[in-house]
Amino acid sequence: MSTPVPVGDTSRKQKLSIILALAVPAMIENLLQTVVGFVDTLFVSKIGLNEVAAVGVSNAIIAVYIAVFMALGVATSSLIARTVGAGDIRKAKAIAQQSTWISAVCGIIFGIISFFFSEPLLQIMGADPNVLADGVIYFRIVAVPSVFLSLMTVFGSILRASGDTKTPMKIGIWINIIHIFLDYILIFGFARISGNGWEGWGIAGAAWATAIVRVIGAVALFMYIRKSKLSFTLIKPEPEQFLRPLLQLSAPAAAERLIMRFGQVLYFGLIVRIGTDVYSAHVLAGNIEIFSYMPGYGLAVAATTLVGQHLGANRRKDAFEYGLLTTGIAVVFMSFVGVLMFFFSSIAAGWFTTDPYIISLITTALRINAFAQPFLAIGLVIAGALQGAGDTKSPMYSTAIGMWLVRVLGVYMLCLQFDMGIAGVWLSIAFDLLLRAIFLSIRFHVYMRKDSIG
Repeated sequence: MSTPVPVGDTSRKQKLSIILALAVPAMIENLLQTVVGFVDTLFVSKIGLNEVAAVGVSNAIIAVYIAVFMALGVATSSLIARTVGAGDIRKAKAIAQQSTWISAVCGIIFGIISFFFSEPLLQIMGADPNVLADGVIYFRIVAVPSVFLSLMTVFGSILRASGDTKTPMKIGIWINIIHIFLDYILIFGFARISGNGWEGWGIAGAAWATAIVRVIGAVALFMYIRKSKLSFTLIKPEPEQFLRPLLQLSAPAAAERLIMRFGQVLYFGLIVRIGTDVYSAHVLAGNIEIFSYMPGYGLAVAATTLVGQHLGANRRKDAFEYGLLTTGIAVVFMSFVGVLMFFFSSIAAGWFTTDPYIISLITTALRINAFAQPFLAIGLVIAGALQGAGDTKSPMYSTAIGMWLVRVLGVYMLCLQFDMGIAGVWLSIAFDLLLRAIFLSIRFHVYMRKDSIG
């Protein structure tokens, strides 16, 4: 059942409770996905380094697919949150149905591309001959059924936009547990358990584990939607058409994520030019830092839902206050994470390497990033609030400027011209996060004021 979001007169304390009730399940869901990603990599690493590289290159392409699916999820969340807030459940159902069909078509198209062009796609991403054969096996098994990944993404967005973040979390817990179990069995077989018998499928087993849980996740989420107030059928078409607004909102969101992905490729290339040690330390620091995003991601989901629903109910003042309160909670959470990061960065680095020099580089990176955590919090949550209000262009602009101008130019100047090493890389990232926080905060205030006037 969906958790109803009260749209009416509420005190500030009640608003804080509502925000946390939506955000905490989303935080847990994101945290679990990150942990499972680590476990997946750990299992594959036991097979060999070529297999790790094959999975990494394949996932770099799938990340582009996910960017498109998530963009459609953002558009779906924004439209459904506002229609639910306005009390128009029939229209919300129509949006849910049509976004499902769009996501299914997108998933099928990406699946066909993956089947016929898997080898050239992996070669474009830099897979060498030693990695290519394993990469094609893994990529085809995981990417051809992309329709289930796209449906899983959109179904989760539909439930969250209606105010139900607990169901995606619960399903996420179960499919992640199943994923770890299938991962181990399908990769290693029963030989490691019993000492004899089937030895598993290796990298193909890792791929099948991922594909199977995505099918389970998509089916389970749809079954819960069928029990919710947004229940819809896939066959009977709804009279109202929302193709244009869905595409208008999702196009900038997709562009934002693609800009981020391709920008990362460019500035990662610059970091490689600094030196292998710096690049390795940067990647490891990024693996540790990703945990700091969890509070921000969860609260961004809450901001999208609450701002969208209250604007739909024509309660603009409440929508604005929800945006600010959610941002404030994120700043508190992530500032605390920043304190932990500053003092325990060397210990966290020691989990990944015993090399004192690499540990010192990771520590430098994380301590710089610790001071940027409040800016990261503001950027993530305000972007979510703007998307809930229907503004997907401002986050796109901030990402384009931040990634391509601030980060790329910053790494080039600070690292390649002034030889600041990893400190230059992470100072560039911190400056990017600061500028994004300022830009998006201004845009949110202007957008909400314009909304209240118009």
